[in-house]
Order: sequence, then structure tokens, then C-alpha cells
Amino acid sequence: MNFNVQPAAATNATVTVPGDKSISHRALMLGGIANGRSTVSGFLAGEDCLATLDAMAAMGVEVRRESATDLIVSGVGLRGLVEPATNLDLGNSGTAMRLMAGLLSGQEFASTMVGDASLTSRPMQRIITPLALMGAKIESADGCPPLSVSGVGRLHGIDYTLPVASAQVKSAILLAGLYADGITTVKEPAITRDHTERMLATMGIELEKAEQRISMRGDQDLIAADIQVPADLSSASFVMLATILSSNAEVTIENVGINPTRTGVIDILQAMGADIRLRNERQYGEEPVADIRVRSSDLRGCEVDPGLVSLAIDEFPILFVAAAAASGLTVFSGIAELRVKESDRIAAMAQGLQSLGIRVDETEDGATVHGGQFTGGKVESFGDHRIAMSLAVAGSVATDDVIVKDVEAVETSFPGFASTMSQLGLSIR
Repeated sequence: MNFNVQPAAATNATVTVPGDKSISHRALMLGGIANGRSTVSGFLAGEDCLATLDAMAAMGVEVRRESATDLIVSGVGLRGLVEPATNLDLGNSGTAMRLMAGLLSGQEFASTMVGDASLTSRPMQRIITPLALMGAKIESADGCPPLSVSGVGRLHGIDYTLPVASAQVKSAILLAGLYADGITTVKEPAITRDHTERMLATMGIELEKAEQRISMRGDQDLIAADIQVPADLSSASFVMLATILSSNAEVTIENVGINPTRTGVIDILQAMGADIRLRNERQYGEEPVADIRVRSSDLRGCEVDPGLVSLAIDEFPILFVAAAAASGLTVFSGIAELRVKESDRIAAMAQGLQSLGIRVDETEDGATVHGGQFTGGKVESFGDHRIAMSLAVAGSVATDDVIVKDVEAVETSFPGFASTMSQLGLSIR
């Protein structure tokens, strides 16, 4: 399936976007091992999160779907998961596999996690190493999936410094730490998203946090909670940039999560001249939420602060498009982590933008993007949902039609993307 994008300007609108993917994954996993029934509203019913739902169900967790976005998760307690009858297929989701590895490491049964071709190529040694230090036994295909986890039943706490800032690795260690004797401590080289810590606290887990260090005692029971999932800021970023690049448009995106470990995309766009304001700030449990008001703006290139990288790691594909539409040069550095996502996102965006008439000078850990005018053409998504949606936004302000190839993966994170964008006046078929 392809996107056929015709040039069209955004108009004034009020929209919402699907629920936060990171929080949806965690709500299923933590709700599944809590005591009692957790309600989850605003759940992202995308393919990635549904794979996590199926995996938890395969291990004995009853998940009742009241609607597409409302769930009741009947927790089985910390030690209540059962051995799945088949391999756990996590599809395209690196988040699910890495977090699930931590969860499975402390079980008393063996399990194997598999995924699609993209997930099977993604590096997992970064979680295997610290989990092995905790006593886990995980076999892999040269550090990539499938992952076979031998149930050891009991782990031990570690004091571990992440070699690379990664919320997924941090979360895997903390989930394993629930099953560990003693204290588990994780130190981060840079701040990463803290949804796991916030949800653990919501469910009664005692943690100690100081700067970029988190410590937790094992064998604590989780208590079921009512979890309201905010709209996903990563998905909102596509609406934000489509509005910014239009003429004389104002759009409000409602109920968006603005966790401070996630708002780098807003900071970077504002530094480039974007008119973005937060309205009606409030809390969904431990998570801060706001309505985001965006107005059309003239962007200017800048040198992006590497200190913001970990706060915007998933949003760099759309930031490449912002850079391409800005006046002057934009320099990205310190983003080598993008090379091991669903695709090599630096190379994928460089190729896509060059196909649309934009000059991109690629480096090992970043790129320099020369602002210009998008032309029409055909571009590859490389089966990566964020590449597909980013290039579709570029097509909305191109001089001619843009075809984005192989966009099925968009359903993993933003079901209904094309229809949401049509509410703005964009033409994506």
C-alpha cells in the first residue's frame, strides 16, 4: 500500500490523535502483573500494542476490551504469569520485545519472543548484557531476535550505568528488578522518557530518583490502577508540522501528553521559530497533559542541541522535514541511535528528502539539511511508520504529487493517520 499525497494546505481545526504508544505498552504489562483489575482508557489500538496485548493474554492475563480504546486488565500478580503455549510474536515492536525481555527474565518458565523481518534485525544485546548480569539466561541470534528466555525464577539486583541513553533498556532492567533480590539501580548518561517509573509509582512501587539515577527494591507488589493514556506527542508532531508549514492556519491538538522527558520536539521546533503554545495543562495520574495550539510559522535552520536528542529520539524523521522546509542550514548530531530503529532513519530520511529535491549531507551520527523546496516524486518508506508519515507531510507542501511507498507499518502507531490529516485539509490517500 502507498500514500498518494497531493499538495494541500492545512486549515483551522481542532483534532486529537491516538493514545501514547509507550504508555499503552506499559499499561498492559504492569497492569497484567498487578494485584486487581486496572482500567485503561485512551489505549492505542495499533498493531504494536495489540501484539503486547496478545502476548500478555498468552501468559494468562485476561484483557477485556470495552471499546477500541478502553480496556479492563485483570492482573495476575507479580508471580502469576503462566507459560505461553506458543512463541510470543511481537510483530514490529522493539519496545514490546525489550520490555518483555525484562519481564520474562524473572519468570519460572521458559519463553521465546519472535517478530517480523524488521524486528528480527534490531539489536538486542543492549538488554541481554544487563539482564544477564542480573542472572537471566537469554539466547539470541547473534544479539538479534528471536530471543529465548530460560526461566530462572529469581534474579539479583545490579548497579548498572547505561552505555547509551535508552528508555527501553532502562525499563527492561526495572521490570526485571521487580523479580530481583536486593536493590536494582540504573544510571543514565542522559535523561530518557520516564513512563515506566511514573506508572510503577502509580501502582504503589517505591522508587528513589536522583538526577539521572533510579533505584528500586525487588519483590514489591503492584496495585491495580485506573490509567488514562494521553494522546501521543510523537503522533501529534506530524499534525504540528503540517500546520506550521501551511499558510495562515491554527490547529489545536487535544489531550496530548507533555511528559518533560518527551518534549524535545516542541523545544526544537520553537527554536526554529514555530509558534507552539500549551493550553489547559493538567495531569492524567502521574502524566502531564495539555492541549497544543499550533500556528503557521516561518522556520529557520539551526544547530540542534545534542542535549535534546534523548528527549526527541522518535521525532527526528519529522524534524528532518522541518529542517528541509526551513531557511538556511539545520545541523543534527548525536543521533546515531536512529540508525538502529525500524530502519536506518538517518539514511532513510536523507534518501527520501534528496528524492524530493532537498540537499542532505549525511554523517555517521547526524546530517546537515539544506532548506529548500520539495518537488514531487516517489519515495521509499523502508517499511518504517515514522519515515512514511514524515515524507507524507513533506508531500503536502511539495510542488507536485508525492507517492510514499509501503506504508502499511503506519498502523503500528497511528491508525487513521490519513483521515486525521484530512481533518486539517490535507490530501493523503
